[in-house]
Amino acid sequence: MLQGKSISFSYKEFDNVKELDQSDLELLNSAILIAANAYAPYSQFKVGAALRLESGEIVTGTNVENAAFPSGICAERSALSNASSNYPGDKPVALAIAAFSGKGLTPEPVSPCGNCRQVIAEEEYRNRMKIRIILGGKRKIRIIEKGGDLLPLQFNNDTLKIIPQ
Repeated sequence: MLQGKSISFSYKEFDNVKELDQSDLELLNSAILIAANAYAPYSQFKVGAALRLESGEIVTGTNVENAAFPSGICAERSALSNASSNYPGDKPVALAIAAFSGKGLTPEPVSPCGNCRQVIAEEEYRNRMKIRIILGGKRKIRIIEKGGDLLPLQFNNDTLKIIPQ
């Protein structure tokens, strides 16, 4: 007999940035500020990401669009690549994301796309530690305690080990 199963996760939601602790607020503000540097001439959707490393260093990234759409990069992957390239061995512990549309900061928080979720999950896997996700919007802020929650049943190196050779 087939059994039904479910996957769920929880997150914290705040109505005001004043409810955040200082560390989360600093990271979110960094994401908001860096979003202005995004190159988004096609979508007008500018995204900033700020990544806190274990050392306390904050590394940022923005989305960079390209006329050949698959050639662009998202802010989250930009920040993670920046950290990996410039701070090898300094593990990411938190990632804040903020997005702007034509009318300023988006009302609701914006979640990472599927590609970014996979990259965040891989960073957690390779470093054997969680990355706290902070999603900022004008009306709400969401905090997810580990990026892997955004990608249940993820594909990772353990998956490769079960594939018959």
